Amino acid sequence: MSAAVDRAVVEQWIADDPHPGDRAELQALLDAGADTELADRFAAPLAFGTAGLRGPLQAGPAGMNAAVVARAAAGLAAHLVAEGRGGRGVVIGYDARHRSDEFARISAEVLTGAGFAVQVLPRPLPTPVLSFAVRHLGAVAGVMVTASHNPPQDNGYKVYLDDGAQLVPPADRQIEAAIAACGPARELPRSDDWTTLGDDVEADYVTAVVAAVGPARVDPEARRRLVVAYTAMHGVGTTTTRAVFAAAGFADLHAVPEQEHPDPDFPTVAFPNPEEPGAVDLLSALAERVGADVAIAEDPDADRCSVVCGGRQLTGDEVGVLLADALLRRGVAGTYARSLVSGSLLGRVAAGHGQPAAETPTGFKWIIRAGAEDAPLVYGYEEALGYAVSPQVARDKDGVSAALAVALLAADLGTQGRTLLDRLDELAAEHGLHATGQLSVRVEDLTLIADAMARVRARPPVSLLDREVAFEDLRELEPPVDGVRLLGEGVRVVVRPSGTEPKLKAYLEVVVPVVDRADVPAARTRADAELTRLRGEMASALRL
Repeated sequence: MSAAVDRAVVEQWIADDPHPGDRAELQALLDAGADTELADRFAAPLAFGTAGLRGPLQAGPAGMNAAVVARAAAGLAAHLVAEGRGGRGVVIGYDARHRSDEFARISAEVLTGAGFAVQVLPRPLPTPVLSFAVRHLGAVAGVMVTASHNPPQDNGYKVYLDDGAQLVPPADRQIEAAIAACGPARELPRSDDWTTLGDDVEADYVTAVVAAVGPARVDPEARRRLVVAYTAMHGVGTTTTRAVFAAAGFADLHAVPEQEHPDPDFPTVAFPNPEEPGAVDLLSALAERVGADVAIAEDPDADRCSVVCGGRQLTGDEVGVLLADALLRRGVAGTYARSLVSGSLLGRVAAGHGQPAAETPTGFKWIIRAGAEDAPLVYGYEEALGYAVSPQVARDKDGVSAALAVALLAADLGTQGRTLLDRLDELAAEHGLHATGQLSVRVEDLTLIADAMARVRARPPVSLLDREVAFEDLRELEPPVDGVRLLGEGVRVVVRPSGTEPKLKAYLEVVVPVVDRADVPAARTRADAELTRLRGEMASALRL
């Protein structure tokens, strides 16, 4: 056995593991002398990151499995009891990934065994339905079993507190400590005296979304006339999204047939993430066949969405600003928030309407908490295709309500012979062309990311695109962020490790002045060239 892992530790985990398949998996590795593999699985337990627990489906403390999920539920229960919230309601949801239903059941058993009144959603449903259900049902907490847009071999465990929002410090650290302190998974008290909910929660969510997003503001005939192509990307969004669009008066969605129904293997995409190259190819092809005015892709748990218009996939920043602009032009007053890695145009557009804009750390757990008593959050977005157009309904990003808002905007513009692309050009003419992009590097060895971050902090670039840039270490913010920012005239770069995937990301932005609407095509060409050059300069600086 390798010195990196103690055989006795592995054997004890096997003895304590309540799942026969997981026990057999570890025993086979032990018998085969798979030292390196076991060392990886026992190096450290999964930690709460940007979106709770997330990791590969594998036995051992570093994976998503029955023992880890049971201990996570027990840790959550212990935390809630310590906070004086024992014995109250907890609602649990799950997606259609491998073992998601099993993990939901285990969580229900452990939380019920700890004295909580547990209610489980009736079938795989979108994450925003769970966020909505927490407050709708008056629960003290919620659990969503999902790995969102991660590869098929992953799963995850999101925890929401009674405000319907994801955990923030110190609750996440406190739950981690409670998990570490709980006993063996096999010995945790369990009960099957929990309740399976009916379809009424999803129906109430649909009603709330339609009421909040407001289809009545758009001509009914324009809604019926709009042609929408759609994909759930093998996830759980189809039924709920169809219900929302039908209730809002739209014609039936044209769905990508190969991707319409849940499939945990995600067979038609390399990664079930609308951001990944090729992920929306089938959607784009369908949109062309049916003559769609707009095409919308949701990720597998339907908390994010991507938009294709005129054959072009819009960036998250472009959709984010379009949705904010639509709300601002309607006179919706309050705080408009974006994450610090998202584009800067939102601030200019909000200021033009006299509304406050906020910049938050990465992740919707921070975005959803932006705003103040006299200027509550009315909209938030992050460039990674996450939007909160109705934060009063779901206190998290919500791809279903965002899809409806996109369709309503497209329908409204269509009555004037304009498209989403036309509105983007108009915004560029008014505020300058803000173009954003990414340099994203996936690694197997996480030390490469740490080394790259150390290099850029030790010797940051002093100029980019031949312009002087100032350096800011984002660890000095409150709360601190593991990232750096480089800012100069018409150029901005933020570098940070991904919170959910083994990636290092550099978020790029250039701003090109625009004289008038006729100047926009030339400005886009210049911006594309500058982004390409900036991507190369940052690749050299990071040496990855």
